[in-house]
Amino acid sequence: MKITLSEYAGFCPGVRRADNEVRSLIKNRKCGERVFTLGHLIHNGIYNKTLEENGVRSIALGELEEILQKYSGERITLAVRTHGITLDEENELLRIKSKNPDFEFVDLTCPYVKKIQQIAMECDSENDFFIIFGDPNHPEVKGIVSRARCKSAVVTSVHEAENLNLLGKIPILCSQTTQNLYEFEKIKKVYKKLYTNTKIFDTICSVTEKRQKEAVSLAKRSDMMVVIGGKESSNTHKLFDLCSAVCPKTKLIESVLELGDIPSGVNNIGISAGASTPDVIILEVFKTMENFIEMLEGSLKTLHTGDTVTGTVYTIGENEIKLDLGVKFTGVLAKEQITDDPNAKLSEMFKIGDEVEVFVIRVEDTKGVATVSKKRVDADNSWVVLRDAFEAKETLEGKVVSAIKGGVLVSVSGNTVFVPASQSGVAKDGDLSVLVGTTQKIKLLEFDPQRKKALGSIKAILNEERKAKEAAIWAGLEVGQHYVGTVKNLTNYGAFVDIGGVDGMVHNSELSWKRIKHPSQVVSVGQQLDVYIKELDAEKNRISLGYKTQDMDAWYKFTQEHSEGEIVSAKIVSLMPFGAFAEVAEDVDGLIHISRISSQRINSPADVLKVGDVVDVMITEIDNDNRKLALSIRAITDAAEKAAAEEARAAEKAAREAEEAAEAERLAQERADMAPYIVGSI
Repeated sequence: MKITLSEYAGFCPGVRRADNEVRSLIKNRKCGERVFTLGHLIHNGIYNKTLEENGVRSIALGELEEILQKYSGERITLAVRTHGITLDEENELLRIKSKNPDFEFVDLTCPYVKKIQQIAMECDSENDFFIIFGDPNHPEVKGIVSRARCKSAVVTSVHEAENLNLLGKIPILCSQTTQNLYEFEKIKKVYKKLYTNTKIFDTICSVTEKRQKEAVSLAKRSDMMVVIGGKESSNTHKLFDLCSAVCPKTKLIESVLELGDIPSGVNNIGISAGASTPDVIILEVFKTMENFIEMLEGSLKTLHTGDTVTGTVYTIGENEIKLDLGVKFTGVLAKEQITDDPNAKLSEMFKIGDEVEVFVIRVEDTKGVATVSKKRVDADNSWVVLRDAFEAKETLEGKVVSAIKGGVLVSVSGNTVFVPASQSGVAKDGDLSVLVGTTQKIKLLEFDPQRKKALGSIKAILNEERKAKEAAIWAGLEVGQHYVGTVKNLTNYGAFVDIGGVDGMVHNSELSWKRIKHPSQVVSVGQQLDVYIKELDAEKNRISLGYKTQDMDAWYKFTQEHSEGEIVSAKIVSLMPFGAFAEVAEDVDGLIHISRISSQRINSPADVLKVGDVVDVMITEIDNDNRKLALSIRAITDAAEKAAAEEARAAEKAAREAEEAAEAERLAQERADMAPYIVGSI
């Protein structure tokens, strides 16, 4: 029997992004900070219950004011669900945020959904008709339709799409991100035939498309198909419908508890899961089915005297326990084959589900039982290494041989040590199989040679190594030191940067000279930054890092290169009743007041300017304290007119002086001409 798990089963990128962000909020929240989600973050009951257990409660928008009043003075963060919200709900959140400085909301709407919302908002012509293929009651669809600025309709089938009267309109067709790809293709074909002016946007999520195609292909090759997902999940139900159409033995389950038995005649089983199904649930279903098959196939195996096998306790009596040996024989383990203590109570030594390694003494085919001994195995196993290490609190080293439910098994000097998932060093709900085959250092937390139990911790060693490394690093830290660090995590208020074994925080105000809403506007996880230590708090293990420099400041660079009275080129970026804002350099704007636009009186800047115009302006004032520029177009024309007037006056003066010189020369000539006559008369 073969089990095949779909490659695209489970969280899509949008859901994983939302999950990571909420986990980050939970991890980094401070004392007195509360986190809520607006509606269920994703459509999966088990996941949402886990969030509640971590203190993240789902609320309706109408509850927000009451919560803010109840927790007045405490920081409240609200995560907007992946399906998005309506435009009215978004505006209401902005209104509430403007009145509550301690309130912040994080929009975790899937980027694919955001794309459709933008398409809807751009449908603003009276001839446009916005159509979306989807569930009219789904929050994603409601949020998208609320943003359409023209007539709109939601269709759930090809029949409904055909019956819309769109004569004289321009149909604009989209789909809900998780809808049936094959049904949407039919609708597209109809509209291309009926309306040649149709604008079609393929908005089914690419991951959803791949998941559906792969699931259908897998279902065709399988005798049985299992689809895992929340009962409220639209994309999970679409997946189930598609698989059912090609594989009649398709089962929809939310968790392993609903799996049930595998029907007879099934040789190939396919597993797929909706976009909101956590990996841990998928893995649990897969492992459970895998174990069932192993047990089924194990029942066909035989057993021989002298074998050493592992059985699972399923019955505990006063004088014997019975074991499931994974074969057609039941293992009978008598009390005298367990311990020499006549007062020992088997019910205290074992519990149902315990795994016990035993030696096969005798096999009785006719009765279907095997007499086994634990004492024989215990005698063969050496626990000296574990005992000495436990007593001396020494570090052991072993190889991880397998990942089982709840943890991993580590082989140490021929003995098996169980390391719980919480002590594995792998993040909660992470994939423990990544440890299999690796060599790990462990410390024993518990040691019981009588019950053949050793409980170890990888995490304890990692913590000790991390603390030692951090202590060494802290000893060398000084304010002003520069590091090339790596961005590890982003929060609403800044970025955490690894500077070589310890993390420091670069606040948003240090990331950019401009005001930013989120550090992702400037940096991304994995990016390297040249940072320096601004403040150190050794008691609280806090490091404040600086990042921005004057060389990064567009304002500083501009004001160093330009001065008042200088003429520069500027691009008009916005028009206001009182003037126009113009960009003189990247991230540097200045105001051209309406009175400084033209020497002629104008009613509005739009009378002579439009956005995108490139004009010459004079810098009339640089206000470094407030980082403001005053610009003028009129000052250039005034200066030109003044220069022209002065030139005219100078020309007039020169002409007058030339005329006076000519007159003086003429008079002098006349006197010279009259001189002989004047002398003669005397």
